[in-house]
Parts: sequence; C-alpha cells; structure tokens
Amino acid sequence: MKKSYFNSKIATLVALVVAGCSTLDDHRPGPGATAVVLKDYSVNPSLVKALPGFEYLTINTLISSDDKLEQSPEFVFGAQPDGAGLMKNPNGEGFILIDNHEIHQSVSRVYLDKTFKPVKGEYIVDYVGGQWRLCSATLATPAEHGFGPLFLTAGESGAESMVHAIDPIGAIDKQNKNRVLPALGKASMENAVPLPKDAFVGKTVIIIGEDDSNGQLLAYVSNTVGDLNNGKLYFLRRPNQDPVETNMVQGQSYDVEFVEVTNPKASTGAQIAAQSVEKKAIQFARVEDIDYRKGGGANSREFYFTATGVSQADKITPVTGKTMWGRVYRVVLDANDPLKGKLSVVADGSVSPGDNIVNPDNLCVTENFVYIQEDGDSYYLENKHDGRIWQYSMATQEVKPMMEMNHRRNDPAFNAKYNPSNNQQLSSWEYGAMYDVSDLTGIPNTFLVNLHPHTWQDAKYANPDGSGLSTNREGGQVVIVRGVQK
Repeated sequence: MKKSYFNSKIATLVALVVAGCSTLDDHRPGPGATAVVLKDYSVNPSLVKALPGFEYLTINTLISSDDKLEQSPEFVFGAQPDGAGLMKNPNGEGFILIDNHEIHQSVSRVYLDKTFKPVKGEYIVDYVGGQWRLCSATLATPAEHGFGPLFLTAGESGAESMVHAIDPIGAIDKQNKNRVLPALGKASMENAVPLPKDAFVGKTVIIIGEDDSNGQLLAYVSNTVGDLNNGKLYFLRRPNQDPVETNMVQGQSYDVEFVEVTNPKASTGAQIAAQSVEKKAIQFARVEDIDYRKGGGANSREFYFTATGVSQADKITPVTGKTMWGRVYRVVLDANDPLKGKLSVVADGSVSPGDNIVNPDNLCVTENFVYIQEDGDSYYLENKHDGRIWQYSMATQEVKPMMEMNHRRNDPAFNAKYNPSNNQQLSSWEYGAMYDVSDLTGIPNTFLVNLHPHTWQDAKYANPDGSGLSTNREGGQVVIVRGVQK
C-alpha cells in the first residue's frame, strides 16, 4: 500500500549500474555536488536486508518510531507508514517528507535539513480528518503531472471511502473533512495515480485501484489539466465483456477499454460497485497499487498494477475466477485515446507458489524495472519466505528476490524489542511505499522504502497524531536504499 512518483531524468545513465553502486560517494564533486549525506539517522536498526545477488545495495535508516527530532522532541513517527512522497522545501533548505500512517488514518509531515537529517515532525491529518485507513498515495507535482503539489491519498475502509487531496505544504488543518474528491468515486481504494503530463497532453488522467475481492481498475479523465472535479470516471473492461480475471493468462495480450461510470458524484460506493457488475468490468482480486513507467514519452502511457489475491478460508484453495497468489499486470494505453489499450499479465505468483511472489501489494516502476513489494500477511500455508521486494526486468521478464524483512529470529535481544509476542509466522511484516528520490537528493539510484513491522509494539507509540482515537501500538520505519537499478 504506497506511494509517490518522481521521474528520474538520469535513469538511462544508471540502468546498467551493478555492484559498484555500493561505493557511490555521499558528496559528489564538481557542479553536481550535493549537501545530502546518506547514513543512518535513526536510533533503530534497519529492519530489512539485501538478498544474494543484490549485496551491492546499501541500506540506511532514515526515521523510526524511537527517534526524537531536535525541533519536535514530542513527535512520534507513527505506525504503518504507507503512501508517501518527498519534495524540496519551498520555504527554505532541505526537504519535506509526507507519509500516510494507515492504521492511524493520519498523515505526517517531517522536515529534513539539507543533509537529509530529520529535524522536525508534525501531523497534518489526524484520525478524524483522515476518516478512513489511508493506504497508498501519490504526490502530484507541476513538473511531473502538470498540477500540484498535491498529496492524493486514498481511503480504504469499505465501499464508501474516498480520495483526499492534501496540500503538503499548507497550514495544519488536521480534522478537515472537506478535502475529498467526489468525482473520483467511492470505493475501498488503494491509490489514485495521475499519469505524467506528457501521457495525454492537455488532459488529466488518474488511474485508481479498488482493494476488494471484486476489485476494480478505474480511470478518471478530464480535458483540463489539474481538474479533479469535472471529469468522467470509467471502469476497465474487455471488449468481449468477460469479467473473469483468471480467463486471462500470462504470455498473452488482451484488448481493454474503459466504460463510463454513471453519475459517480451522486452515487454511493455500493451503487458504483453494482454498476461494475452490470457493465461487465473486470473483477480483480484486490487492486492494491499502481505505478507508471518512467522515462517520459510513450513510457508515460504504460502503467502496472497489482492484484494481491484472495483465497478460501483454508489459505490453500483458490477462489474461482480470482488470482490467489497474486499478479502484476501491465497496461499500455492507446497513444490517441486514454480509454483504450492492451493488458497483459507480467508476473504471477501461481507459478511455483510459495517460492514466487506472494500477495504483491505496492509497486515501484522505473524505466526498466518493476519493484514488487509483498504483503503476505494472508498467511498462505504454502508460503516459504518472509516479506520480499522482487525485481521484475522489463527486458528479460525475469523476477528476482531483491530484499527481505530482517526478523533476526535467532537474536533474543532483538526479539524482545521487535517481536515481544514471539510471532513466528512468515510475512508478519509488510511494506509501504518504495519510491525514487535520486533527482531530489542528487545521488543516483537512491530510493526510500516504508516498513510496517507489525510485531514491534510499545504503548509509547499509540496516539501519535494526538486525536486520542487510535490505540494501535506499532512502530514504523523508513529506510534509504542505494544501488537500486533503474
């Protein structure tokens, strides 16, 4: 559940970087020098590790729940950092980090100084203003999307949830409920992702995912850049009107089209869901995240999304017509019509189940790779690994495990703090956003990754937004990962 999208202009220069990535200088000499220093800024250790074949990755901690920031020592970085974005601070040096905290229904704003050190934190949306669990997100910017800056964060607490549009640099208004976008519909949403401004010049196209067992992929289209109120909403379907997900298989390409949702502003979420059935929209098993291919031009019309998967209650038997282990789909939209395109399955966990991707959730797409983050806490009985980030190569179609949660189960002191309940289930931790910050930091191949270590719990982490309404006691963490191929 995730995220922010920043197009790296140097992707073509670094796509072939391999083991040497781990030796990148923190301070680059010459005109491209940056004040950013990438190191461990948190008092907590990294909760994720690189896997064999990716030992060249460098992982540092940026912020965790035990950190006391210099200018706001009472601030607690809350549980389940999910959707996120990073931007330059327009009012001074340094950066602004925006994070959803899913279980708290809140959004935090953390100020980083010019070296990248977190120095101040606050909440700009709390449990009341968030209204629903806030999962994935997108930070829209004028440079990338043609409008903003605006943090689009999707509510995911049932069919009547909506998308918020939050000003990431505005005055604190934590309980404001009037920032929702009725034109984007109502559903148990995971993300609302505007395509880059060069995808369809003069238009705003936003792709939306619904995290439901009969989940939808939708598109909002306006003929005015930045208009989030007067466009039309559409369901994805096949021209033959076959709504069954598993009637599509890996290795084939399928024509798809978008069919209009009738009067979404005045409809309930239940009514919109009923329309999806009536209009034969494809019924996916939980559309949890979306991201588009970077590099500009035709790439901007290519996007990927996950269907996380569902099973019967026994955690072994599939649901008829639905992916169980999860899939990643690719859509290429027609150059002249955002309502037509081609869809294909590019990764499928049912191939070598348990050894392959398990319940893919968040996505991070670069120019040449798709990074697939698992949310395996459905606890399928045949799963054989902890939560992973997988690398999918667009060129070779290979899927390789790149990173994994580092539970350190044989370390008693570590377990006493981060797993006091002694939970031994695989995939009991999950990922939030993964996103590229190379251009912002001036250091190539640099990404941020959000972590949800659900077994790390302490009473001091409860109620971080000050609303008094969220009793969740989990900690959370953001790590910096360098050397990621793009």
